Amino acid sequence: MSRFSAGPGHCILSHGFESGPDATKVAALAIAAERLGWTHERPDYTGFDARRDLSELGDVEARQTHLLALATEAAQRGPLVLAGSSLGAYISARVSLEVPIVALFLMAPPTTMGHLENLDAAVVPTSIIHGWDDELIPAQQVTDWAHARRARLLLVDDTHRLSEHVEASAEAFSALLRSLHS
Repeated sequence: MSRFSAGPGHCILSHGFESGPDATKVAALAIAAERLGWTHERPDYTGFDARRDLSELGDVEARQTHLLALATEAAQRGPLVLAGSSLGAYISARVSLEVPIVALFLMAPPTTMGHLENLDAAVVPTSIIHGWDDELIPAQQVTDWAHARRARLLLVDDTHRLSEHVEASAEAFSALLRSLHS
């Protein structure tokens, strides 16, 4: 029996750049979490993303600091899973290095972010879904990153937005959450 068998925990679901907390993918993950008894929250990063005076991706550091504050508080209450799409995946992975989490779910994660540190994450069960035809993040970069970590990786016939694989993303997320109780 796993050390997490006392019951589900909490998920923080982070949307991508120029998206929002009601975005299709994070909304699908929220439904998947609810079905398995996990609580969840979907932070709104749109104010940070709008700060184009700092970089073309907005205020990434402030976005990450906001997630860190939420995750620190949530981790004190019980098992925590971080999940995110694109920039949300990047900050989820980076925050996992600072807060105890039980798993990580990444959709179209950028492995490099210009002047920011390369993608890194805590050594926890990690699942990734990525498009073969991602026009922003080459699939090979994600494959190499996942291989080095022995992460579960699902490559799909899709682009960066993974719009044709919303249900597959939710199913992969559900599988990760279920695996924490086996």
